[in-house]
Formats: sequence, C-alpha cells, structure tokens
Amino acid sequence: MEADIAGTAACAGVLNQARWYAVRTRSRHEKLVARQLENQGIESFLPVVTKVHNWSDRRKQVEEPLFSGYTFLRMIHSSDERVRVLRTQGVVGFVGVQGSGIPIPDHQIEDVKTLLNSKMAYQERPFLHIGQRVRVRGGALDGMEGILVAENGDRSLVISVEPIQRSLCVRVAGYDVEAVSRS
Repeated sequence: MEADIAGTAACAGVLNQARWYAVRTRSRHEKLVARQLENQGIESFLPVVTKVHNWSDRRKQVEEPLFSGYTFLRMIHSSDERVRVLRTQGVVGFVGVQGSGIPIPDHQIEDVKTLLNSKMAYQERPFLHIGQRVRVRGGALDGMEGILVAENGDRSLVISVEPIQRSLCVRVAGYDVEAVSRS
C-alpha cells in the first residue's frame, strides 16, 4: 500500500514538472511570440544567429531565428496553460501528434544553448536517421542515392531537436568524446 502511494506521488511529481515544448509560429513571428510568452510569465527560448544581409545599398547584421517558424517554451502541461499559449498572438500550435505537444528532453535544449554560447562554428544539417535512404546533393556524387550508414568518418557531433526534426553539426576534431547514456 505504501509503495502504491509513493509511486502515485512520484508520478504526480513528474506530471506537475515543467517541460520544454516547441510551438509553431506564423512566419516571422518567432521573436514576438517569445516576448509575449515571457510577458505572461512563461519561460521561452528562441535561439538566434547573426547573419549578414546584403542589400543593393548596404550590408547589415541581422539576428534571425536558428529554427525559423518555431519557438520553445517551458511549462507544466495543463489545459489552462495550453489555452494560454495557443491564445498568444502568432502561435499556430504545439508541435506534436494532433497538436497536443511532445515534451522535448531538457538535454536537447541545453545542448543547443551550450553550442550557441560556445561560439564554435557549426553547420545546420537536415534531420537524418542512420539507415535512412538519402540522395547526395552536390559534388562528384550529385544525385547518387543510397542508405545512410555513418557520418563518413568525420569527427562531428550532431545535436538534434527531435520534435521539430532539426539538427546542427559541429566539428569535434581534437576533443575527447565519450558515450553517455541518458535516461
């Protein structure tokens, strides 16, 4: 009986824990959504990158969302919170099955934050799975199709935000890397 009560309490603790979620936004509304969520007391995270835009008369550095069309937020998943988020101007819906929202593991958000704060060079990559059929684009093998089996021996670390199926790749040559199991 005591074990059942302890198990129920532990389960309730997990359900009442704030988790990260991704929301789709209207085009070019990512910053507005993040700002409005913060004003409502909801923690948000909008990873941005600085890019140089060239116009005919000038060059300008512009901050753009790393993942256009998405903003991340941390909340306790309840119907009241969902409605509050969905009523935010510029929010299209939660990322997930039938718009219900899929929790994003904390380590995936922390990995993106760590990479951006490190100022290391990285590349955006399509979200690929080992064993997935792919096509080579560019170079001498352009158009060749096959099954992805490895990252061609290049010492790179690909970090992914699974629910929005976006990935970033950073070279880790010269660094020691070890396997870590996350539960």
